[in-house]
Amino acid sequence: MFASPAYAQAAGAASGGTSSLLTLAVPWVLIIGIFWFLIWRPQQRTQKAHRARIDAVKKGDTVVTGGGLIGKITRVDGDEVEIELATNMRVRAIKATLTDVRVPGGQPAND
Repeated sequence: MFASPAYAQAAGAASGGTSSLLTLAVPWVLIIGIFWFLIWRPQQRTQKAHRARIDAVKKGDTVVTGGGLIGKITRVDGDEVEIELATNMRVRAIKATLTDVRVPGGQPAND
C-alpha cells in the first residue's frame, strides 16, 4: 500500500491543555493591540477633531459641503447653517453635512 494508517498519540494531550490555549491567545491579543494603536485610535482622534471643527463653525467661516459646494456661513441656528454660495444665493444645510471648514486666506499656489 502507498499510505499507512496514522495513529494519534495520547501522551502529550493531557499535559499541554493550558499552554496550548495561552499559545493561541497571545498572538490574537497582540494583533488586536496593534490594530488598536495603529488604526482605531488615530481614526477616533481624527473623527473627534473633525466633529469639534464642525461644531465650532461660526458666521463668516468658509465651509465645504458634502456635495462639494464652497460657501460662506451667514447664520448658525442650532444644528442648521445658512451658507451663501454666491451673491444673494443662500442655502440652508445641516451641520453634519459639512465636510470641511476652510482656513481664512487659503493655501498659496504652487509656483
